[in-house]
Amino acid sequence: MAAIAAACPAAEAMLRRIAVFAALLASAVTAQAQPREDRGAAMGEFDFYVLSLSWSATWCQITGERRGARQCDSGRNPGFVVHGLWPQYERGYPAFCTPDGRNPSRRAMDIAETVLPDSGLARHQWRKHGTCSGLPPEGYFNAIGAARAKVRIPAALEAPRDVNRFAPLEIERAFAEANPGLRPDMMAVTCERGMLEEVRICLTKDLRSFRPCPEVDRAACRVREVSVPTAR
Repeated sequence: MAAIAAACPAAEAMLRRIAVFAALLASAVTAQAQPREDRGAAMGEFDFYVLSLSWSATWCQITGERRGARQCDSGRNPGFVVHGLWPQYERGYPAFCTPDGRNPSRRAMDIAETVLPDSGLARHQWRKHGTCSGLPPEGYFNAIGAARAKVRIPAALEAPRDVNRFAPLEIERAFAEANPGLRPDMMAVTCERGMLEEVRICLTKDLRSFRPCPEVDRAACRVREVSVPTAR
């Protein structure tokens, strides 16, 4: 009995060390998966776009409700909303490509309000990503609209009334089935706190076609299932 009692603390200590090592390894893998940000890069010099579609209910639960965001009011922006359209390199991405960000005009913001859920988000997306597109603000927000129009949301994810659980690969396959030419290696499902966060879809620079994007795909959520909160 004494030998068993002595062995248990040792076993528990070993399990704790294994858990710590696993957590450190997971953090290292995640850090390696994060693409490099190239601040102040040349405008218009990139390889492809990523259209980021955010699951509104997740963002509202984690961030938006605390901020009192209009996006989180009942009946507004159910299901997916556009987070942004991001110029990308094969490895890494350009960001903040002009010092002042050339503040969008009122006309440009009128266009932005038709494709993005919030004016503050629109200005941030323009400064960080739009300035790298090589387009003027109006052209960038129009490009967001064109990219969004190209993607069809799967019926099961249009505006579910009940909380569902899906494997990330199931979500990718649903998008692939709803969008001819789109494959799982051309997108990534991301998650936060066990909930669906975003679906990121890779498009050619002219926005005409979907295309593979290995680095974006590697940054996808690697959990068995994600919860999909009820759309608002």
